[in-house]
Amino acid sequence: MSGIIGKKIGMTSIFDEEGRNVACTVIEAGPCVVTHVKNEESDGYSAVQLGFGDRKEKNTSSAMKGHFKRANATPKAKLVEFRDFRVEFEDKVTLGGSITIDDVFTEGDFVDAIGKSKGKGFQGVVKRHNFAGVGDATHGQHNRQRAPGSIGACSFPSRVFKGMKMAGRTGGDRVKLLNLRVLKIIPEKNLVLVSGSVPGARNSTVVLEK
Repeated sequence: MSGIIGKKIGMTSIFDEEGRNVACTVIEAGPCVVTHVKNEESDGYSAVQLGFGDRKEKNTSSAMKGHFKRANATPKAKLVEFRDFRVEFEDKVTLGGSITIDDVFTEGDFVDAIGKSKGKGFQGVVKRHNFAGVGDATHGQHNRQRAPGSIGACSFPSRVFKGMKMAGRTGGDRVKLLNLRVLKIIPEKNLVLVSGSVPGARNSTVVLEK
């Protein structure tokens, strides 16, 4: 597995080779700095830790300052570890090296996008679980079109089962979307356009895996 860290810019649409208008998400991916390289001998597994985005030194702990200093890099806002980085990247994953978008992906590749979904706060069952509501408001319903309805039995089991779909906090979760196609890469601007939508708000961190 290999990948890169990026920032969601927004959505747009482009025309493909068949003339179809395809919705896509623009992501500023990289450049990422190799802040740590793990191997089988010392760590028990092989992995590469990449850093993306800048963090102020006053907001960085002394331990992390030393960690970044070993890689000869400035403090980074986001660190992600990628296990089993592909063999063809062995000459690029040196400590302190830089990984760019065109080093990892090519147009036509299929990638997985990981992001944090937008937080929506406390929501009802219609928004949270896609309940249909009452609809035509028959059978004596007055102003309860979006109510959840019955949630349990009577004397048995005398309780509400765990996991019942009810109102509650929505969003702000880690979401992974699979098999998004890389439509276009603009290496001079570190931009990559992937098909469809990607979880998260604008300027939020996105991890792309291959």
